[in-house]
Amino acid sequence: MKKTLAALVAVSTIAGSLTVAAPAAKAGDGAVAAGVVGGLVGGALLGGAIAGARPAPVYVAPAPTYVEEAPCRWVRERFWDGYGWRFRRIQVCD
Repeated sequence: MKKTLAALVAVSTIAGSLTVAAPAAKAGDGAVAAGVVGGLVGGALLGGAIAGARPAPVYVAPAPTYVEEAPCRWVRERFWDGYGWRFRRIQVCD
């Protein structure tokens, strides 16, 4: 829900900025060349900062381990206690 709301706010902000009437662009006295050079320098700085960043950590799953079953197991045993039949759990080892 948070991502959807954030995306909606971002789209509405961009759409709102596009609908605002902007003055017509005029190129005079080499302003275009200065904009292009500024964009290239800014892109180079940003690209260098991103390229020099630490790489994302790599998560590796641990190696599989195999566990042998115990030689003993629990079984249910019926016995007579003098008053009637009852059940109890006993450990049987092979």
